[in-house]
Amino acid sequence: MVTITNGKPPVLVIVQLTGGNDFMNTLIPYTSGLYHDVRPVVGVSEDRVLPINDELAFHPCAAPLKEMFDDGDVAIIQGIGYENSNRSHFRAMDIMHTAEPNSIATEGWLAQALREIDPDTKNVLTGISFGRGLPRAMAAPGVSVTSVGDLDSYGLLTGVEIEEHRARELDIFKRMYTPAIGSGPVMSYLHQTGGDVMTGADLLKTVPANYRSTVEYADNPIAKSLRDVARVHTSGLGTRIFYTQHAGYDHHAIEVPNHERLLTELSGALRDFMADLREHDAAEEVMIYVFTEFGRRIADNGSGTDHGSGGGAFIVGERVVGGLYSDYPSLDPADWANGEDLAHTIDFRSIYATLLEQWMSVDSSEIVRGKYEQINPFAA
Repeated sequence: MVTITNGKPPVLVIVQLTGGNDFMNTLIPYTSGLYHDVRPVVGVSEDRVLPINDELAFHPCAAPLKEMFDDGDVAIIQGIGYENSNRSHFRAMDIMHTAEPNSIATEGWLAQALREIDPDTKNVLTGISFGRGLPRAMAAPGVSVTSVGDLDSYGLLTGVEIEEHRARELDIFKRMYTPAIGSGPVMSYLHQTGGDVMTGADLLKTVPANYRSTVEYADNPIAKSLRDVARVHTSGLGTRIFYTQHAGYDHHAIEVPNHERLLTELSGALRDFMADLREHDAAEEVMIYVFTEFGRRIADNGSGTDHGSGGGAFIVGERVVGGLYSDYPSLDPADWANGEDLAHTIDFRSIYATLLEQWMSVDSSEIVRGKYEQINPFAA
């Protein structure tokens, strides 16, 4: 458990990289001859990378992330995954959202944490999701989460429009998850959530007008979402878990320009978000977790990369002990998963347990369904 010196409660910000980020081209084994051999199209040449040691380097478009790593604010979780990794986007993301790889679960891991943090829903803004569609990670019966597309436009909506917005979000949720978990759990969730939506909307309407910052965020979805997180967090409304999404990482084709654009957007947004928090003396209590549903195949397919395993994640924040955690998956073909994937070297539930227990002071055993060895990425 980490003690925050300014006395504020810990806050967790989730950044979901939707589609399966190519970790091997994010943290690149640039001195490996095999890497360059199997990736003649999408591989990044050694003269372009941003080395962190004699073996690994950041993609050149992730320069802001590399600078934050050099400053000690980024923990890189290498080889994150689970046994028998699922290559279906929907099922793999569902597993990440519920922390249950072996069966279909009905409650999100963050929703369960919210229930522990605010069991009586005294604050309707304890959990906020920015973006279209409520993520399964934030959904559970009896847990109220506010879903906001865009903070500026949300604050201008009338009461009727906010109800319509909520109805659309819940309809998306119902259509996505009824086939997976059945209509009973879905309808139970829909009936029990959202009752305080108008109260949350009224509180959020005051946020944009009260926000001042010298930080200029870029004009892209993840930058806008993290700016919204900063605005709400610095307004002191008591939100403990924020959820954001950055889409477009499913690069089966034309990976090079698209992945470069996304890494530019992501790393720049994280840098600006941290700068904004620091300007408001609000950084110490915030921790960011950046994850994706799976990694990509080791070899490229002539234009991009296909679904794989052995991905990576990042923990970003002032209280992070920066560095490399777990082991980079072996590039020896004898060790490849499925004969073509990076094998995972640490279970994703170990990281959930670490974030829940050490940062949020929430017992993780029921949420991740067991005890998992934790890492130690936080300064005491």
